[in-house]
Amino acid sequence: MQYNGVIERYKKYLPVTQRTPIITLKEGNTPLIYANYLSKLIGKNFEIYLKYEGLNPTGSFKDRGMTVAISKACEEGSKAVMCASTGNTSASAAAYAARAALKCIVLIPRGAIALGKLSQALIHGAVVLAIDGNFDDALNLVREITVNYPITLVNSLNPYRIEGQKTASFEICDSLNDAPDFQVMPVGNAGNITAYWKGYKEYKKLGKIKILPKMLGFQAQGAAPIVRGHPIKHPNTIATAIRIGNPASWKLAEQARDESGGLIDMVSDREIVSAYKLLAAKEGVFVEPASAASVAGLLKLVKRGYFNRFSVIGSRLSAEHRTPNTKHQKIRIVCILTGHGLKDPDRAIKSVKEPKVVKANLKAVLREIGY
Repeated sequence: MQYNGVIERYKKYLPVTQRTPIITLKEGNTPLIYANYLSKLIGKNFEIYLKYEGLNPTGSFKDRGMTVAISKACEEGSKAVMCASTGNTSASAAAYAARAALKCIVLIPRGAIALGKLSQALIHGAVVLAIDGNFDDALNLVREITVNYPITLVNSLNPYRIEGQKTASFEICDSLNDAPDFQVMPVGNAGNITAYWKGYKEYKKLGKIKILPKMLGFQAQGAAPIVRGHPIKHPNTIATAIRIGNPASWKLAEQARDESGGLIDMVSDREIVSAYKLLAAKEGVFVEPASAASVAGLLKLVKRGYFNRFSVIGSRLSAEHRTPNTKHQKIRIVCILTGHGLKDPDRAIKSVKEPKVVKANLKAVLREIGY
């Protein structure tokens, strides 16, 4: 049977009806990749998986929420949608609005959006305005405008966005036949960690999974308001997708952390770049820098010894030290990779050496490649 997107696949778990026109680019159904190198690096008692959301139609997880938000906007008779964005939301909103023949208006922070994402919003025909301020300023303007004018807000404050994004947790559970023991993910505006936790709880309530994962979120060190406990007026990080100083879903993210017994921490730009390069070189997976915050966070926790007190006995995660006489299963950890590496090609070029120039003859090429 042909795959037709997340609304069609998970319709009974979503707020759609027969009257809802389904606007889809066949998003979702992204791979859950076993990470051979990371699993061996971390230890024999672990299985690490990568949920590669960069393979959604516009290259990020935002498409899951946007298909529902735009479909519901059409159902409600909206003619225009609007968002503030550090990049991925604008690309997704513009694409789905184009699909639905809606006007799309985007506010971005001036000079703070990766070229790959900006090009997407522009080519899909969105009205893109760069404001002289940060993401939080842009979002405040969008909220004020959409309250007072007939324009639908499609940031993650829109509850339909969260509904669509929760389908990623369903896919993980369907692949593993249960939830993972831990889920590690980047945290920017915090809608995604909120959505995943909502999805896991719904699947658990329906009896489709036996356990709930511990949610481990990571902000960038220069944009870590949840970790520091106060908004950051001038957030700064190379990971532009999570360069947010006052997350819209702050409280819900803390709720996901606390209910799951997890944590929200931060990683430095150096740790993000290191994980970014490791994923590409060792796992063959190219992500944008913000996505690598999940793997950077995982490696930070391993180094800290965070996982040493956990073991799996039967189907339950135990916070007890391992004993040699107990038969343990492997601990399963899923890292969420939120966006594709081609979203930010400039960062990739800056992170590696430029190609060496050699003469156009056989001997020169063979000498350089060691033959």
